[in-house]
Amino acid sequence: MKKKDIKICPSIFAGDFGRLTDEAKRIEDAGADRIHVDIMDGHFVPNLTLGPKALAAINRATPLFLDVHIMIYNPFEFVERFVENGADRLTFHFEATEEVESVLSYIRTCGIEAGLALRPETSEEFAFKFLTLCDLVLLMTVSPGFGGQAFMPEVLEKIEHLRSFCKQHRISAGGKIAQKGEDLPPFSIQVDGGIDDATVPLCLKAGANEFVSGTTLFKAKDMAEKISNWRNIKI
Repeated sequence: MKKKDIKICPSIFAGDFGRLTDEAKRIEDAGADRIHVDIMDGHFVPNLTLGPKALAAINRATPLFLDVHIMIYNPFEFVERFVENGADRLTFHFEATEEVESVLSYIRTCGIEAGLALRPETSEEFAFKFLTLCDLVLLMTVSPGFGGQAFMPEVLEKIEHLRSFCKQHRISAGGKIAQKGEDLPPFSIQVDGGIDDATVPLCLKAGANEFVSGTTLFKAKDMAEKISNWRNIKI
């Protein structure tokens, strides 16, 4: 994986909710590539977090790419609200709707990137048919809903399988099919949950290129140094 293709995405979910705009600037100043914003409805996962207005406040505070992960049922109904409030990419769960293709298409119609997330227990093969319709697949490496959980090593095989499928079928960034001899950036595979100094190299070796981390980055003595170290890992 080339250094330029590796993206570090601190999850503001691990920050101070009373100082969201300050935390957004902190992430920006640390040299992160994106801010990961978790949205939970208390039904799809047993927790509640931020909503559209909080997203709008983060958007006003920083020009960074806002990577919004919605853990909610009926995601189609909420697409416009998050787009209007600053989402640059909207990732929803395969398990949350029976209209996966329609939701992906609608998100892209709104002019932003579309992502598809899978719980650890969901086979990565369910994502294969949608790869050309989206910009990213998020493979959760913990059960979604709460931060600070232990990384599930069994997901590494899923990352490897998904990356192998992308290479075999020449599926590149943005779901574009690379023509023979064409050198395009890789399709984005994101991991989220238990991402730290020990697990970043494992996920990178397996084929992931976007790394979401909350607890580890926010508790780091120097967030900028840790982000730089992860971006420069060689495998």
